[in-house]
Amino acid sequence: MTDLWIVVGLGNPGAGYAGNRHNVGHMVLDELAGRTGAVFRAHRSRAAVAEARLGTLPGGAPGPRVVLAKPTTYMNVSGGPVAALVRFFSVEPTDVLVVHDELDLPFGTLRLKRGGGEGGHNGLRDISKALGTRDYVRLRCGIGRPPGRMDPADYVLRDFSPAERADLPFLLADAADAVELVVTEGLERAQLTVHTSQ
Repeated sequence: MTDLWIVVGLGNPGAGYAGNRHNVGHMVLDELAGRTGAVFRAHRSRAAVAEARLGTLPGGAPGPRVVLAKPTTYMNVSGGPVAALVRFFSVEPTDVLVVHDELDLPFGTLRLKRGGGEGGHNGLRDISKALGTRDYVRLRCGIGRPPGRMDPADYVLRDFSPAERADLPFLLADAADAVELVVTEGLERAQLTVHTSQ
């Protein structure tokens, strides 16, 4: 089991973006920080960082150490901060878990995977380029497709609808649970639990 995970939540900085669909990664990390009492602080990697332990291991021991990180750059240039965190904390890219929005999944659906393509997600593309590998874990948080002919770029930069906001706490809680499962039980067992419960 990995001793230290870097869990990255993708989003854009500033209050104007805070409620956007594109910022669901930030929201999930805020949920995790709230559960653990961790406090985000500025870090030289150009990210807001909070250190914590997530979950409990069999036998009741505290779960693994995690670095919760919200890059303070714009989404499309998330790679620099993530690569800087990997170097600073001396972890392998395989011990990075990126939480991000996913247009190709219905709202509220979660999927875990390691590696693969970026599906047109510019934040992931920049991370893969900066790390020199795609072999990191992704937690894909479904936000659904835009209605009608709306440009996906406009859709992700809009706030969740009132109906979605009513269900958003459940999505954030389920996503935080999924992160805990990955770091305490491993990716395959977490996939089995998350993918069969939806």
